[in-house]
Amino acid sequence: MSFNTFGKIFRFTTWGESHGPAIGCVVDGCPPNIALSEKNIQIDMDRRRPGKSKFTSQRKESDKVEILSGVFQGKTTGTPISMIIYNKDARSRDYETIKNKFRPGHADYTYLLKYGTRDYRGGGRQSARETASRVAAGAIARIVLNKLIGKKFKIVGGVIQLGLLGCNKNNWNEKEIRKNPFFCPDKKSIKLWEKYLLAIRKAGSSCGAIIELRASGIPAGLGAPIYSKLDSDLASALMSINAVKGVNVGAGMSAAYLSGEENSDEIRSNKGKAKFKSNNAGGILGGISSGQEIIASFAVKPTSSILTNRDTINRKGKNTKISVKGRHDPCVGIRAVPIGEAMMSCVLLDHYLLNRAQCG
Repeated sequence: MSFNTFGKIFRFTTWGESHGPAIGCVVDGCPPNIALSEKNIQIDMDRRRPGKSKFTSQRKESDKVEILSGVFQGKTTGTPISMIIYNKDARSRDYETIKNKFRPGHADYTYLLKYGTRDYRGGGRQSARETASRVAAGAIARIVLNKLIGKKFKIVGGVIQLGLLGCNKNNWNEKEIRKNPFFCPDKKSIKLWEKYLLAIRKAGSSCGAIIELRASGIPAGLGAPIYSKLDSDLASALMSINAVKGVNVGAGMSAAYLSGEENSDEIRSNKGKAKFKSNNAGGILGGISSGQEIIASFAVKPTSSILTNRDTINRKGKNTKISVKGRHDPCVGIRAVPIGEAMMSCVLLDHYLLNRAQCG
């Protein structure tokens, strides 16, 4: 019961630690005869990797993925796809001075209580480094969905809130997301965000973020009405990402502030096809996709590793102080965009295959 595997039909198991020799994953349940190469996967890996700008961790990892099995002559075989990503720039010495202290906000304390041991080097298994493996699995899921659904399928994520600063979602521009280091969809917000985050980094502090995901081209009928609702599985997937503390689907928590008239997504017929006037449900009704755009957002807490002295205890239970040095993201939420896209891709492919198995 180690729970390192995610999914039902399309499943992946991640392995490895932040400062170990390598991390990786094994993907099982991938349909055969899908064109796949390391180059295809690397596109998403490069979007997540650290050290790309002054606004992320300066740990230099190329995150080059290597496929070890499950692909023959450029196509998937239907057998497990094993992938490995070597760690190149781990600096374990940065953690020597705090190895016997519990970092506030991290899982150091709970890991030790549960297992009786913990890898203090960058947090070991609890590190966000593990998410690189998820992105590799998600890249495969996205490629399969593009093959099964076609070009109309698309998943795009963007940071819509950086700490105290929001953006105008009416200015959502997918091309702009790819251009700036914040994954921000609103070009007008970027300069202010840059000043804000540089000030936070200079102060040795951190901030949180909210990421919104949008999936289009998803057919109606994905999901089951009770114990495998599409939205519940999606929420579980996003909540499993390191540092995520909340998930909304559609209007989410804001739906509590709406009246029944405001919240209901009215439906009309347009040339024989159902057309919704709004999308407060986020494209999911009763746990089943409606054919609308699927919209979900998740909140990422401020990076727990900060330079400011904080109160904590050590392994002997004595009070002490801690300041976490080393290379850390001033806002880990920025690099969570491709991770969120990956997890959504995995959930959607899993449910697509489940629906095909039951309904044909």
